[in-house]
Amino acid sequence: MTSGTDVVDELHRRGLIAQSTDEGELRAALAAGPVTYYCGFDPTAPSLHVGHLLQFMVLRALHRAGHQPIVLVGGATGLIGDPRPTSERQLNDPAEVARWVDRIQRRVAPFLDQPAAEQGLRAPIYVNNLDWTAPLSAIDFLRDIGKHFRVNRMLAKEAVAVRLNSDVGISYTEFSYQILQANDFRELYQRHGCTLQSGGSDQWGNITAGVDLVRRTDGVGTHALATPLLTTADGKKIGKTEGATVWLDPELTSPYAFFQYWLGIDDADARAWAPLFSERPADEVAALIASSQERPQARELQRALATELTALVHGADEVAQAESAGRALFGRDDLAGLGEPTLTAALSEAGSVQLDADDVPGGVLPSAAVLLQRTGLCSSLSDARRTVKEGGAYVNNERVTDADAPLAAGVGLAGGWVVLRRGKRNVAGVRLPA
Repeated sequence: MTSGTDVVDELHRRGLIAQSTDEGELRAALAAGPVTYYCGFDPTAPSLHVGHLLQFMVLRALHRAGHQPIVLVGGATGLIGDPRPTSERQLNDPAEVARWVDRIQRRVAPFLDQPAAEQGLRAPIYVNNLDWTAPLSAIDFLRDIGKHFRVNRMLAKEAVAVRLNSDVGISYTEFSYQILQANDFRELYQRHGCTLQSGGSDQWGNITAGVDLVRRTDGVGTHALATPLLTTADGKKIGKTEGATVWLDPELTSPYAFFQYWLGIDDADARAWAPLFSERPADEVAALIASSQERPQARELQRALATELTALVHGADEVAQAESAGRALFGRDDLAGLGEPTLTAALSEAGSVQLDADDVPGGVLPSAAVLLQRTGLCSSLSDARRTVKEGGAYVNNERVTDADAPLAAGVGLAGGWVVLRRGKRNVAGVRLPA
């Protein structure tokens, strides 16, 4: 377990602190004894995404150092949404948001619960800000909380200023978000003695508003730190792949696809993100970065991140399945050992087609040549036959010798999948009718 001073050094070493309130005071508070700290997440979707993992790196580092974590899922603030620079957020149905709160809490709990149980750390606290916001009357909100905020300072917030100068403007609903988030810090101080909030740099104005509110209402100095905002080397938002978000919930992004996301990140991103996301010792991270610079084609750094983060989010068994799927699809492992979820995820990524009853008249399956064409692995039947003749076509990793013979009954793997491969690297899936 590290000391309070050491954990700040660790966070700096890893690049996890972009901004903080008085660092000397923060170090002293962390060194003096256990500090209760929190980070909040708004349920604006059914799941958090990989960009949120950065906040859990901070939560986990402070947890390992012996401090008390609080994870807030904003059932109240999620009903409103932090102002975006471009447009008003669509308000979500309260019942939907409540379901998202429960779903997110279940998914993020293992990030802190497991190390707490294994390492004898303090049990994390999970809260929903709807619990104290819903009972708050409009009069109490204005008299007890709103009076401590100065409109000129609220207008200076970047997202608010941008919206004020745009055609869409900003509603009072979104304008009030900063007050609600600040009140969360006040409530957590009063309920749990919480004196430190962490979050992303884009939340810095809201976070420091909470620090100021606790000082005004309770006469107590609290602390704040913010992580850097991350984008890819080409300026895209982290966690976006081909326009799709990489979620932490396995029902939205499969463990296989999650693993593949990290395996496929750019070399420059892998080197920049490794200290941020990896909890390996500093010398191991440095060695992986050096290896990536010397032998980028090996993708050793990406594989290390994929393995570590998939294990954190989905567990070691899913890492084994993801690695096995990668080997099996390209003929280096047994396809029969893969479960349906992994096969489905892997072949969805690779590309697949679904057969219906008309494709298997009398239960007779199509030939390899037909399926090679249907999946796009070959441009035509003649191209497929030529590929088979040259020994470059495979069904479930078995080389095809007769291009026009129907596939054998019972060829389907878990979930009715058949894996086709052309050469060493081109793979597609065919799903047989149920």
